[in-house]
Amino acid sequence: MGQVSTNILLVMVAAYLLGSIPFGYLIARIWNIDIRRKGSGNIGATNVFRTIGPLAGSLVFLLDLLKGALPVLLAKQLTANPWLVILVGIATVLGHTYPIFLKFKGGRGAATGFGFLLAVAPDIFIGALILVILIILLTRYVSLASIITSPLVTLAFFLLKRPLPYGLIAALVSVIIILRHIPNIKRLLAGTESRIGVKNDK
Repeated sequence: MGQVSTNILLVMVAAYLLGSIPFGYLIARIWNIDIRRKGSGNIGATNVFRTIGPLAGSLVFLLDLLKGALPVLLAKQLTANPWLVILVGIATVLGHTYPIFLKFKGGRGAATGFGFLLAVAPDIFIGALILVILIILLTRYVSLASIITSPLVTLAFFLLKRPLPYGLIAALVSVIIILRHIPNIKRLLAGTESRIGVKNDK
């Protein structure tokens, strides 16, 4: 048990550092753009998508998704204790939202949280992904998709009677995502939130 705990602790540290890699910032730099000074100023996939284009935005989303999934998948190989697996997932999301490499100013955690979901509940992940795509296609608001989907994912964990720890962490991540989207919620209510593919939006 002691060795397992030590290994999980090491994975947690690695997960935080991996989560801290600002893929949105780094990929935008390929285009000589400081994404923190463009659009919403966020380093996440949505702002990269709006500022640079779908190729760059999709790449950022995929990388942020993978950095949320890989440490959790590794943790699941080391232990069957869901609480220890959750600690690794939390470390990764915290790394993304508060990255040490960018003075603790990171993204909102939606894509990385999605990666955690993929690792612990692939079926719920697929349902959530379909819902996100539908909301974006219907409204063009990526932020709205994140805000709506995150609590519904939490509900799905409880309705499907998945392990309680996973339901609880889904609830916590949902709260974090919504709190990080408060500026977006204000813009949505004011009708000023930017939409994918709508250039006239402010």
